[in-house]
Amino acid sequence: MSDVAERAGVSRALVSIVFRDVPGASVETRERVRAAAEDLGYRPDRRARLLSRRRTQVLGVVFALGHEFHAELLAALYRSAAAHGQELALSGTSPGRDEGEAVGDLLALRCDALLLLGSALTEPALVDLAASVPTVVVARATGAAGVDVVRTDDAAGAALAARHLLDLGHTRLVHVDGARAAGAEERRRGFGEAVVAAGVSVDVVPGGLTEEDGAAAGELLLARPALPTGLAVFNDQSAAGVLDVLQQAGRRWPADVSVVGYDDSRLARARWARLTTVRQDVDALAGLAVRRAVERVDEPDLVGREDLVAPSLVVRGSTGPPPGGR
Repeated sequence: MSDVAERAGVSRALVSIVFRDVPGASVETRERVRAAAEDLGYRPDRRARLLSRRRTQVLGVVFALGHEFHAELLAALYRSAAAHGQELALSGTSPGRDEGEAVGDLLALRCDALLLLGSALTEPALVDLAASVPTVVVARATGAAGVDVVRTDDAAGAALAARHLLDLGHTRLVHVDGARAAGAEERRRGFGEAVVAAGVSVDVVPGGLTEEDGAAAGELLLARPALPTGLAVFNDQSAAGVLDVLQQAGRRWPADVSVVGYDDSRLARARWARLTTVRQDVDALAGLAVRRAVERVDEPDLVGREDLVAPSLVVRGSTGPPPGGR
């Protein structure tokens, strides 16, 4: 600012007045100051001004590195944040970096609020965090006090997958679950309730979040005396691992087995997979998450709320009638 003042031939105070856009400077002075700033390539430090008002207008986001759905959700969060005049600060988790470290880095940046994607924090830890900073948990159910929740209705989504396979005529169904991942319990329940209602027994194989987890589940299925004809898999990444193992074993989809994923991520849309999947509406999730964060910054004493977003089924080429019509 001192350099701009010297170039424009005015005081530093006048430069401050111009960039804060408050009364106290003539039109001619404002034009001269802005021209000097342009010549020098100077941009006012918006974040410093915000800090003086005890706001940063930055939302911190904790996400899992390598998680396909989180990547798509982040893109939607950027769009929603921009629409609300907010910026995002990202902090990723990985096998060598836990969620506590990721959260700590964002707290050090003085983010106005935190958005936790698929958080693995315990309920007491979430309660403690929400007591110090507005917190929104995305894509996970929790009853932690003071925490806002925005998630897909995962029980309904898994039921959509199960009913799609049942409607095609499948009766030998398996759910490859998500182990302890966020949403896994709800998807197990939704699948189980749908197949039981149709008079079909519940069959669950352990899985997980990753392609490696899906591949391990695929090996378990191939070791059975008879391969199930319909699979509802926890997510698209895990489904890709299942498909890879099936392909290597000479099995085809949907001729030998129908497979339904979850998320409608980039993997589901790949030509080689043509994966039928349950779509999570990332734009709706992101819009609600950012809105709830901004509202809680303005009104910290709000009671924690839960927003459920309805899923939908996207039918592609990985599902069809069971072999032989059985």
